[in-house]
Amino acid sequence: MAASGVVGDEVVYPDGRHALADHVDLSSSPLYNSDLAPVPIERRTWTTYNYAALWIGMAHNIPSYLLASGLVALGMDWVQAIMTIALGNLLVLVPMLLNSHAGTKYGIPFPVFARASFGTFGANLPAILRGLVACGWFGIQTWIGGQAIFTLAGAVIGKGWTDAASIGGYPWTQWLAFAVFWLLNLFIILRGMDTLRRFENWAAPFVLVVAVFLLVWMVAKAHGLGPILHQPSKLGWGADFWPVFFPSLMAMIAFWSTLSLNMPDFTRFGGGQRQQAIGQILGLPTTMTFFSLLAVLITSATAAVYGQPIWDPVVLTGKFSNPAVIVFALFTLAVATLSVNVAANVVSPSYDFSNAMPRLISFRTGGIITGVLGILIQPWRLLANPHLYIFTWLDFYGGCLGAIAGVLVADYWMLRRTELRLGDLYRVDGAYRYAGGWNWRGVVSVLTGVLLAVGGAHSAPGLGPFPGDGVIPFLRPLYSYSWVVGLLSAVISYYLLSVLFPARSGRVQPAASATG
Repeated sequence: MAASGVVGDEVVYPDGRHALADHVDLSSSPLYNSDLAPVPIERRTWTTYNYAALWIGMAHNIPSYLLASGLVALGMDWVQAIMTIALGNLLVLVPMLLNSHAGTKYGIPFPVFARASFGTFGANLPAILRGLVACGWFGIQTWIGGQAIFTLAGAVIGKGWTDAASIGGYPWTQWLAFAVFWLLNLFIILRGMDTLRRFENWAAPFVLVVAVFLLVWMVAKAHGLGPILHQPSKLGWGADFWPVFFPSLMAMIAFWSTLSLNMPDFTRFGGGQRQQAIGQILGLPTTMTFFSLLAVLITSATAAVYGQPIWDPVVLTGKFSNPAVIVFALFTLAVATLSVNVAANVVSPSYDFSNAMPRLISFRTGGIITGVLGILIQPWRLLANPHLYIFTWLDFYGGCLGAIAGVLVADYWMLRRTELRLGDLYRVDGAYRYAGGWNWRGVVSVLTGVLLAVGGAHSAPGLGPFPGDGVIPFLRPLYSYSWVVGLLSAVISYYLLSVLFPARSGRVQPAASATG
């Protein structure tokens, strides 16, 4: 593609994408390494299908399946559950697309993008917070994937596998399955982003076809969709529904609020804004809603066949009598979990940890750190309490990440109008130095958003770590809207602080503009 202009550090292309000019050498900067560097224009090749496939692959996983079942367990009918999930994904898509723009335009990952609003060193604050959340999810998904492999092997080998000697409360063979799945994750990420793209292209349609097959299989055995579709909501649509709906909606948003921050890690490889935006619009809300609908329909069929609804797909596969079907279904669940885990929970922290020490930590080293922390978090303990890991944890970290997203959106769209100095994002003494590399406006805005969003965090007695009346009781009502509160309060705070106390670099003009 021919460039339309070279001004200062940047080459500007006709479609609006920027790249570093050939004469710019930032290799000596402590903020630079080859993984964090802007992606050269010739390597920005991801298409609409690549992004749609990425989301299809990430949406088809066991926690996604359990979202719908969890809402029904709370008393919603299938219509209310699907409505909640669909609305949550439409809402989280907005900041996701807004933050994705910078990745495509400048070819930069999330932690480098955050340097504009938090400072060249201050960006480590949101990056490490995002990375630690991803480590938690990596551990959870890896344990779930290990369970699928454990059950799959048990269907083939028999009781000699499933009834093996116990270590730490689990058969040693389950620990082995966990280790195997952990190594599979690391193998793909160590092969690089191109391997991830090819894996997603293969896994996405395969998982979708198998999910439909599972639905057809169960409906055929049930001779219909079963009783759940015809059961009324236990909550109705009145006063009992809304106190459950809003916290559940925030949990649905929080489920993908992690990616609303770090989608630049993927969109930096995009062939253009149109490709990444349409791919995500086609991939995320449609796939999540459709997959959740499949989960509800499959579960309704299990009620007719087995006398009670079976919400866990791993448990469901154990009910099949045909060994070939068991192996096929469990293999699919393992592929689905591997797909989402690598894309959603390894790519981001790999960049985030690399950003903290670019000269010492590469993308691959960051992936290894993620894998180790994912084990140290002991995910088997988190999964022992579904209320703790799904609802309490989702709502809490959703509020925190919503505040970070608010700062990014306010800075990039409201103050800078999407114009950044690409080279200065990698310079210690550049436009984003602020005070010693920290922009206090971004830090204060995040802290304000976090305080308001999760200061009132509360748990039902015995089901979570927070007091029943909230950590800060008068903020308790805001916790039901944690992500929205965190996002909006950070947007308002950052904008006002930047206008009232403008930094010298607060309204930086671009170093390059599109010139003919």
